[in-house]
Amino acid sequence: MAKVIEGTHPTRMELQFVRKRTKLAKKGHKLMKEKRDALVMEFLKVIDHAKGVRDDLAQSMDSGYGNLIKAESMMGSMNVKAIADALPYQMEAEFGIENVMGVRVPKAKIKEREYKGWYGLTFTSSKLDEATRDFDDAAKKVLRLIENEEKVRRIGTEIKKTKRRVNSLEYIMIPNLRTTQRYIKMRLEEMERENFFRLKTVKKKKAKAKAMLGN
Repeated sequence: MAKVIEGTHPTRMELQFVRKRTKLAKKGHKLMKEKRDALVMEFLKVIDHAKGVRDDLAQSMDSGYGNLIKAESMMGSMNVKAIADALPYQMEAEFGIENVMGVRVPKAKIKEREYKGWYGLTFTSSKLDEATRDFDDAAKKVLRLIENEEKVRRIGTEIKKTKRRVNSLEYIMIPNLRTTQRYIKMRLEEMERENFFRLKTVKKKKAKAKAMLGN
């Protein structure tokens, strides 16, 4: 239930101040609602994208394991392991931050690598190259999935905060300000009536005193 703001004084200056606060609160409420709605749209978009990344990741992993099994059957698992152990390459990733509706979210980028002259062995299989590409692709998608999951978490947290602010403005602050305005106006009207009757009484007394002096 709305209530008068504590410490309110029924003066015209206070009424003007409360009116300004009400106007600002309404403007803030509108902006917060717009931000909340925009964040929800972004949240749903990121979730949808994450689902697509999960599906693509599963396909890359399935394809990679399939090609790896074929490569081992053609080259032998010992040769495949020897090649894997001999590769000096480590995948590189760059990390940054981007701003989404005032929310700082992670941004990651993996450096591409070339697939020429790795093995130095005469007997290799194209399936090993394909498996390597599949697993590299899977690693990128894992990173992208982690990035999306963190976006979902941070945007979701911001949505909750924004929703609390919207509700606070809509159901507490603005109703309290309106109630306070009505209270001040009512008290000012009461004070004006009291002053009117007081002046009227004073005039009557003066008129009566004057009449008595005239007699």
